[in-house]
Amino acid sequence: MWTTENRPQYDRRGLRYPSDLTDAEWDFVKPLIPPARRGGRKREIVVRDVLNGILYVLSTACQWRALPKDLPPRSTVHGYLQRWDYDGTLMNIHDALYVACRELAEREVSPTACVIDSQSVKSAEKGDLNRSTGIRCGQENQGQEATSPGRHAGPDAARDRAPRRYPGPRRWGLVLNTLFGRFPFLTKLFADGGYQGPVFARAAAHAMPGLSVEIVKRSDTARGFEVLPKRWVVERSLGWFGRCRRLAKDFENLNRIALAFLRLASIRLMLRRLCKQA
Repeated sequence: MWTTENRPQYDRRGLRYPSDLTDAEWDFVKPLIPPARRGGRKREIVVRDVLNGILYVLSTACQWRALPKDLPPRSTVHGYLQRWDYDGTLMNIHDALYVACRELAEREVSPTACVIDSQSVKSAEKGDLNRSTGIRCGQENQGQEATSPGRHAGPDAARDRAPRRYPGPRRWGLVLNTLFGRFPFLTKLFADGGYQGPVFARAAAHAMPGLSVEIVKRSDTARGFEVLPKRWVVERSLGWFGRCRRLAKDFENLNRIALAFLRLASIRLMLRRLCKQA
């Protein structure tokens, strides 16, 4: 929350664009960027400018052709985004920052509890024939659904984006499968009323045996807005992601690129948390 005292910590007026990395943020990321491949021409592009270009698209939701001229060409920026998604660079950066955020919060590196929730995203026009954007009758919100389990100590590290034509248990199972083996001490899962029932219980037991699921329900006597215990953590994370305009609508042809932008939103959030200016 911004106050008069801490507002200078969020001041980014000295940067070329507000989405650019500061020197402190770049110092966190630079060691995690893989070097250029051996052989051939030497790398001439400035990698920091490439990452600034990706973050510019994430923050402003502009078209790739609308990238400012003082940033690298759109083909270069998009190519590096694809490469870093394929070789796991984005995941490595995310995991390293996640560990640093856990240590900053004086928590154990591996969490013991998480919260799961989903948010629908409206679809945009797509050029791929394999991805239909047709209207589904009887559904108020058309498009994709992003499911996100958030840990208690900060931004979430695993997500899934799947078309809503897939049944809910399949989406839930995909998300829980991404957590298998990465968080060995995870024993508790909090969810809302939409996840109750035997179907989700079987999916959770199959993906992560020994995981206890607790449904956090809203009181029947409550009126108006009410902050629910545990569930507010993931709602807050979804609200933070909403500051990245690229996530306001599903512009991507490929789900893996949409997932890459979700990881980048979490990377952006954690970098700014770790590098607040004094």
